[in-house]
Amino acid sequence: MNNHQPTLLLVDDDPINLEILIDHLEGAGYQTVSAMDGGEAWGRLEQEPDRFDAVLLDRMMPVMNGMEVLAKIKANGALDFLPVIMQTAAGSPEEVRQGIEAGAFYYLTKPFTKEVVLAIVRAAVRDYAKVKALHRELAEQTRIFLCLDSAQFHFRTMEEAHILSLLLANACPDPGRVVLGLTELMVNAIEHGNLQITYEEKSRLQAEGAMDTELTRRLSLPEFAQKNAQIAFLRNEKTIEFTITDQGVGFDWTQYLDMSPDRGFATHGRGIALARALSFDSIEYQGVGNQLMCVVALP
Repeated sequence: MNNHQPTLLLVDDDPINLEILIDHLEGAGYQTVSAMDGGEAWGRLEQEPDRFDAVLLDRMMPVMNGMEVLAKIKANGALDFLPVIMQTAAGSPEEVRQGIEAGAFYYLTKPFTKEVVLAIVRAAVRDYAKVKALHRELAEQTRIFLCLDSAQFHFRTMEEAHILSLLLANACPDPGRVVLGLTELMVNAIEHGNLQITYEEKSRLQAEGAMDTELTRRLSLPEFAQKNAQIAFLRNEKTIEFTITDQGVGFDWTQYLDMSPDRGFATHGRGIALARALSFDSIEYQGVGNQLMCVVALP
């Protein structure tokens, strides 16, 4: 049983905002640590980079503003995957775009309701827990896969996608970087490709806590039972290429290559943009969108 109680770093120069956040979050079972400005927050992160599961970061603060703190987090190898939830009073598309480009894929607009805060925090903590679990498992895998030159696999379930992403990431020079994106893209091939779960359906299922049940149900249905996705691995002189193919009808991938300001406030829909920004040197969808190639440049 996992008894880990997530710890959140709350950064805001307004003591009333901090009190509201603490009340909402501690009441929901989170541990919280507060900082009144960016300099204090960065000091805590430097001292204990492994302590926190997410950061709620005010954009406008004295000493060091939120964007400066965010830049330091993303430039630090021990913190670059730590989710940052940017708080802003305006929430204009331009401000959100700037934050997303800097690495804040989660957003809260002041004033916010308790329900919105908890939904966004749950999404950020959940996503980071997946990243940490993948990195722990990578550390336990053998590096023999660095000898792999080419291979092709099929997968149907989330468990199979998880196992294959760990195996194939180990064939790359920086497996910790690759495994997150590879997992996201392979999961997409199952959820949205083969099982035809739409973005809107996933939003509803997550809100109802029914996503896992629905995945199991669809995998058992006759129309999905024979559907497999494939991943091909190819090492060239200068690159490693992964080609992922599903048996779905495709989708408009162009709107997901970059993080949209609209999805900064959502609880999912970041996988492709995260993979493109953090895991691969390039991602290219082909045909109707049921095949993509992602490339890792070799040193």
